[in-house]
Parts: sequence; structure tokens; C-alpha cells
Amino acid sequence: MTATTTPPPAPPLSERVAEQLRQKVTAGEFAPGQRLSEQALADALGISRNTLREVFRVLTKDGLLRHEPNRGVFVAVPSIAAIIDIYRVRRLIECQALAQAYPRHPAKKHMHQAVEQAFKAREAGDWLAVGTANMAFHMGVVELADSERLNLLFAQVLAELRLAFGLLRDPEFLHAPYVDMNREILELAEAGEFGKAAAKLNDYLVHSERIVLAVYARKLDEGDWAA
Repeated sequence: MTATTTPPPAPPLSERVAEQLRQKVTAGEFAPGQRLSEQALADALGISRNTLREVFRVLTKDGLLRHEPNRGVFVAVPSIAAIIDIYRVRRLIECQALAQAYPRHPAKKHMHQAVEQAFKAREAGDWLAVGTANMAFHMGVVELADSERLNLLFAQVLAELRLAFGLLRDPEFLHAPYVDMNREILELAEAGEFGKAAAKLNDYLVHSERIVLAVYARKLDEGDWAA
């Protein structure tokens, strides 16, 4: 007899919706500091307000939302400490995943697709889509590590990262330099030069971190957000 396996139970509705909203954050559909209308969002998602409140609790715990008493729920504004930590985690995970990658790993296809998407979006002047393609490229880098735990962790990091990127309201300035850099890293990886690719990525991440932190500091000086 052939043994049958029982499929795993579907995750609760609140978890599925939380993941849906997390993906929207990663795609740049929410801006840091944006107030969320509970009724409008519940209607748009086709769920009850009670379910949405549970989703809000999950995403608040994840650091993507914040609740202000008597004011409502807002998309989180990453702190300087959070941004520094995000980039620390990125360097630890991404650079190691790239340096130790298997030469024929299928995740390189995802990196290649993301680079192609970024070039097409750049030609169309769609810088929001360029940013989303950039997220996909870096997710592909992490997939080189062959760890589902790292993939899940990094998906959360990417959502927080997109909020940090949202602090800079000129997406062309933010993303334009990295379209070609991503292609250069991919070309090194495809040539089997994983060590050089990892070193280039490390320099890239240091540069990106400095830009985001500089923008955040300037916004604080201008009084856009509370420290």
C-alpha cells in the first residue's frame, strides 16, 4: 500500500492577511508614517475588523506598524538604530550566502529575472517597480544559502528595509545606482567569482546604508518625525 500524507493545515486567516500586507510593504505600497484606516483596509481585504486588529497586532510585533492611543495605527518609521541593525543583518546574511553559493544554484535565475525587471522598469521610468525588483534580487541572493529559516527571516528584513527606503522620497536617486551594481554582482556570480561578488556586495551595502542614514538624519533635522 502507498502511504498517504496529510497536507499541513492552512495557516489562520490573520496570518495569511499579515503576510499579504507584509508583501505590500515590501512592494512599497505603504509609506512610513502613513495612517491606516481600519474600516477602509478591512473592506479592501474582505475581512472583519476583529481579524484586521489581530493582523495589526502581528505586524506591530514585527515592527512594521505602530499603535498610538487615541490616534490609530500607523506604518512604522524605522529608527536609526533599526536601520543600522537591518544593514548589519544584511551584510551577515547576504554576503555569506553569496560567498558560499553553489555555482549552479537555481536561485541565480531569480537574481537574473530581478535584474531584467529592474532594467525594464528603469526604461519605463517606474522607479517604484525598480525598488521592488531590487528587493527580489536581494531575496534571490539569500536563497543561495538554501535555508528556509533565513528566507523567512530575510523576508521580514526586506519589509523593514522598504520602509527605510520610503524615508527617501526620491526613489530614482535611491535606486538608480544599484540597477547596474546588481547586474555586476550577478555577472561575477555567473562567472563563478563568488568571493569577488560578495566583496562588491559588501561595499554596495555600506554605500546604501550611508545614504539612508543621511536622509533619515536630515529628516529629523527638518522635524519630519519625532526622534
